[in-house]
Amino acid sequence: MNRLYLLILPFLLMLSSCGPKPLVPWEEGAFETREYRNLFVEAGYAPEDVEAKLQEVFEEVFFGPDKVYFEVEDSLAYVSDIKNNDVRTEGMSYGMMVAVQMDRKDIFDKLFRWCKKYMQHQDGPLEGYFAWSCGIDGKRNAQGPASDGELYYVTALLFASNLWGDDTGIDYKAEAQHILDCAFAKDGSDGVYNFINTEHKLITFTPERFGYMFTDPSYHIPAFYEVWARWADDGRADFWMECAEKSREFLHAAVNDTTGLNPDMCGYDGKVFSFGGRRNGSANFRYDSWRVPMNIALDYEWSCADKEWQREYGEKIQRFFYSQGIDTFVDQYRVDGTLPEGMEILPAGRSERALRHSVGLVSTLAAASVMCSHEISREFIGALWNSENVPHPDGYFDAYYDGLLRLFAFMHMSGNYRIIFPE
Repeated sequence: MNRLYLLILPFLLMLSSCGPKPLVPWEEGAFETREYRNLFVEAGYAPEDVEAKLQEVFEEVFFGPDKVYFEVEDSLAYVSDIKNNDVRTEGMSYGMMVAVQMDRKDIFDKLFRWCKKYMQHQDGPLEGYFAWSCGIDGKRNAQGPASDGELYYVTALLFASNLWGDDTGIDYKAEAQHILDCAFAKDGSDGVYNFINTEHKLITFTPERFGYMFTDPSYHIPAFYEVWARWADDGRADFWMECAEKSREFLHAAVNDTTGLNPDMCGYDGKVFSFGGRRNGSANFRYDSWRVPMNIALDYEWSCADKEWQREYGEKIQRFFYSQGIDTFVDQYRVDGTLPEGMEILPAGRSERALRHSVGLVSTLAAASVMCSHEISREFIGALWNSENVPHPDGYFDAYYDGLLRLFAFMHMSGNYRIIFPE
């Protein structure tokens, strides 16, 4: 027996060395290392296949048959939420972030020029802010801003400044500074405030009367404030670093200790906020909430300032959804992990109220793998790799939100969602 074991031992060692290597979260963020993991390659996919897949997903979202990007008037373009037939600051600022990450100045400039022409207030109490929803013809559906739009605009503009400079047609840094300076000029007069609640140093749901009183956990991306502290040059670097710290503390409070789920929106203390019946089910994990795993992963990748908690969070939320079935989990839950019912279920656009296995959530949960070392992360990575953004059995299809989150996830997982340092 012992002799046989000695004979086959070399073969056993060879087989074990050929097995998949464990996924090991990094100890430092890209602000320090300027390096990024390619989790697809670590999971066994060929580098050339990963690059081809990323380009395929980008082309699908921006130029394919179900694209959400449209060029108009020679020098303008917009990203449309097709299911709602409108243009949102969410999608426009996402499009700008994708464009600067992919080094597509042509797309970035066309999107920002559309924002300037149709969405940004040039005077009045809302000066500097962007109307959150417009028709595809540019006519505003609402005047007020949604704070996540400003968050992404500023960060994308600073990256554009770092990558392309400020003398190529748009002074990107000046545009970012203008948004920030206008925000700090607002003191509540006419019901308009800073999009950062300056008492709590946390981002608001909206910088207007009602929305100023609470926040949306999916708007919290602490590392973005570190970008502002480094490159906004607005004299508020210490304030922005404090905002990053406060945002991380907030996320601890907002996330359920058992499931890892977070509410759709809540108070600045992370607890459920009373909406007076205005938004039934707003304490549940639903569409906005999907973004939280990927946002926390981004903060881990770039800063790694809260790595112990973030690693626990990443594995906790993946374990919860794995327990629901890697191919069958649905896209809305109460934060205790039970299923919502009836009017609690938030419809998407004009669709029927329904619980679906949505590719947008598949995507953000896969992105959380950057924080995880448990083996089930490989299944989440595989689920993203094999995903398709196609109509659901009930006919519902979202090329916009699902499509953009899927693209962001492929950028993250391939190491192509990066801090853009000055050239």
